[in-house]
Amino acid sequence: MLKHYLKKYLKYYKVRGRMSLSVNLQQQRLYLYYRDLLKENALPDIQDTGLKVFSQFEEDGMLLYLFALLDMPNRTFIEFGSDDGINSNSANLYYHHRFTGLFMDGNPQAIERGKHFFSRHKNTNPKPVVFKETMITAENINELIKDAGFEGEIGLLSIDIDGNDYWVWKAMDVVQPQVVIIETHNEFGMNDIVVPYDPEYMYPGKHPTYHGASPVAMTKLAKHKGYRLVGANELGFNFIFLREDLLVDEVPTVSVESLLQHHSNKEAQARFQAVKDWEFVTDEL
Repeated sequence: MLKHYLKKYLKYYKVRGRMSLSVNLQQQRLYLYYRDLLKENALPDIQDTGLKVFSQFEEDGMLLYLFALLDMPNRTFIEFGSDDGINSNSANLYYHHRFTGLFMDGNPQAIERGKHFFSRHKNTNPKPVVFKETMITAENINELIKDAGFEGEIGLLSIDIDGNDYWVWKAMDVVQPQVVIIETHNEFGMNDIVVPYDPEYMYPGKHPTYHGASPVAMTKLAKHKGYRLVGANELGFNFIFLREDLLVDEVPTVSVESLLQHHSNKEAQARFQAVKDWEFVTDEL
């Protein structure tokens, strides 16, 4: 209870520097810089654009890069598995680029904190952020999104629910995001495998390594849904996909293997040995 109280009422003092005017101005300059590089045909590699403001790792910078090239035609996000939404992949877009959208999570205290924080510290977009406390499954995901008032094209979809990410994204058809960032299970290495769907799954389940989909399987799903792999965080588990009709000449498609080069991946893949003989769905698509 005390921990929740402290998080709810003191979080602003921890993160207020991230919402400052100076951070905003720096990002606006970076946005314009990328627009200039686009005109000059001198774009950097997306893997060199990472920076962390609100995101867990350097996803904020990579997303800013992509949306700068797209010129932000759709400033809407949907993110689930984001706890209170503050340390998320969408918060930077909200506070510095006037996005709005939907946060969903199954933790009621986290949702309460998020509502409290975002209602008191708003951006200039007249549409408020929507928070929804719910357990997310492949069966209910489309109804949840539609009931929250979202349908059709959106800017960003971010999925990190530590379990059924693959199956939930596969089931989604109510929205068509321009950019998708989703957690893969790099412990599975280059194997094309997915843990079978369990609507009742709660992390850590039977084993903390036994959940999710391999990077290879997730990339195959993305291709099936009309997306291509363009990058990932440095550690190689948050994969970034771009809708295949966007930035075809500006942002190259990359291979799964090229994103699994961080030294920590060898340690991660060693953990797979404990569950390698368990049940997996292979060649699902």
